[in-house]
Amino acid sequence: MREPDWKSYIVVEPEPILTPQQCQELIRLGQAEPQSDGAIMVAGHPDKKDYTARKSEISWIPFDKAPKIYSDLLGWMQLVNRNHFGFEGMEMHEAGQYSEYSKGDFYNWHMDVGVNATPTPPVRKISMTLLLNDPKEFEGGELEIFSRAANTNDNFVFKLKQGQALFFASFHVHRVRPITSGNRKSLVMWFGGTPLK
Repeated sequence: MREPDWKSYIVVEPEPILTPQQCQELIRLGQAEPQSDGAIMVAGHPDKKDYTARKSEISWIPFDKAPKIYSDLLGWMQLVNRNHFGFEGMEMHEAGQYSEYSKGDFYNWHMDVGVNATPTPPVRKISMTLLLNDPKEFEGGELEIFSRAANTNDNFVFKLKQGQALFFASFHVHRVRPITSGNRKSLVMWFGGTPLK
């Protein structure tokens, strides 16, 4: 028994799904919201952060600040889910995370869902990364998804265009490679639903 040929857990849209103007609007909104350190909190130590896991600046864009863009992104997720993932009960429950990565910033290997994927529903099933600025504005910062193939040199590495989106199953281990120059601006979203069966 194997998955049908149409099914895929990593989908990069070949062309941008947001215009440069929409991207600039999300950058403006993200920068206008309160910024916070994107470092991961150390479990059991509420005042300690792990800078070996992540270094970046983040904010959250409220749904009511960009309703049309959020509606468009939900439509894209539903189309991609229908054509590639086949997950049940998918909805948008979490506001988008605006992320800025400057020189030396990174996000080490991680998953976007807990290992046992059993938190109270909705469970994250599809993650989306969308590049908001022109890729000429920075070097490095590629999104890399770990391949379960025997040869780890065969990981999937993506350098996106402005407005281009990558959708992938939230249980995939992935990272943002270190920025070597410039500033990378992105929108990250998670879509979820009933627990995986």
